[in-house]
Amino acid sequence: MPAYDFRTPRLYVAAPLHEGATVSLDRSQAHYLTGVMRLKSGDAVLVFNGRDGEWQAAVRAEKRTAVLEVGAQSRPQTLPGDLHYLFAPLKSARLDYMVQKAVEMGASRLQPVLTRHGQIARVNSARMRANAVEAAEQCGILTLPDIAEPDSLTRVLGGLEPERCLIFCDEDAEVADPLRALEKVPHRAPLAILIGPEGGFAADERAVLLRMPNVVRIALGPRILRADTAAVAALALVQAVLGDWKS
Repeated sequence: MPAYDFRTPRLYVAAPLHEGATVSLDRSQAHYLTGVMRLKSGDAVLVFNGRDGEWQAAVRAEKRTAVLEVGAQSRPQTLPGDLHYLFAPLKSARLDYMVQKAVEMGASRLQPVLTRHGQIARVNSARMRANAVEAAEQCGILTLPDIAEPDSLTRVLGGLEPERCLIFCDEDAEVADPLRALEKVPHRAPLAILIGPEGGFAADERAVLLRMPNVVRIALGPRILRADTAAVAALALVQAVLGDWKS
């Protein structure tokens, strides 16, 4: 892994970034930098917007607010990955954890999926985005994932591109070795990972999944995993065998 500056505070902003730009911060961001981090005028910050790369900036504290004066670019924008993470919604604290870990593991799209045995039907998309931003800020990530609104399993599956390979994580899968199963995935195919609800998939849902083309069914070992643990396990497997860990 290349050297990276983990000591300088890092902030996501929506504004365009270029040398000489002045970026106004909202009240919460200004409070974080000046009230929580105790930064003063002239102190350094790294800033990114998901489009223009990462830039060095200096804080200019003003009464009750702050602005950033953008200097040189520290890292150019990288191309985002193409790894969709489809999941049954979880309760708030565990959903927060799962979103943060999925972002850290390189998911480019987060899609809540409503299934028969799911326990949660509503998702706070703004909270999901806030957790994605926090994970990106803390881990040096340059691109935020797309945050999709919850939708039914049928519509989500119907919206997948024909060439996208779906990694179906199924506790009933017969293949004991998930690494061997993933070797069947075409090289460089766009990927999606599906984790179901804690109550499992209904029989008709599983049947629909198994009839689809470009589906690879895997188990995640001999133990039953909670859905947020399964997210980390599945994303790690896929990134190690097929994704940017391998390269």
